[in-house]
Amino acid sequence: MRIERILWPTDFSENAALALPYVTSLAEKYGAEVHILYVLKDYPAFGGTLRRLRPGGPGKNAPVGEKDSRGAAWDEIGERFLKACPLFFRHIGVGDPAQEILRTIHSESIDLVIMASRGHESHFDFGSVADRVLKCTTVPVVLIPV
Repeated sequence: MRIERILWPTDFSENAALALPYVTSLAEKYGAEVHILYVLKDYPAFGGTLRRLRPGGPGKNAPVGEKDSRGAAWDEIGERFLKACPLFFRHIGVGDPAQEILRTIHSESIDLVIMASRGHESHFDFGSVADRVLKCTTVPVVLIPV
């Protein structure tokens, strides 16, 4: 199996962070790129949308050096955890997390997804985002139980 690109979807919660050691370990072992995806929720029902604020339009990465509301978390992840990784990319999506994860898998030709079994908002043992990604993708998904 060839692993060149790993996707780590995160909501910057403690649950999501539990997947990070697996991401870094496999990235180092295979010399793989790491793609980090954070998805902002879109609330069009309240009279506005964040989608038009997405840098570069749908499916595009945030420009290098751009800070978002999670800028400190981005920096800490890069400095503390991904130094040994050959290359990592930051992606910001807007909308439904599962759809944005699936879109990123396709647009970035991801080989492996590593994610927590549920995020910080999940009230169930198995999160709905993880469930939909697992059911709708054709690439291997490693779910870290939380």
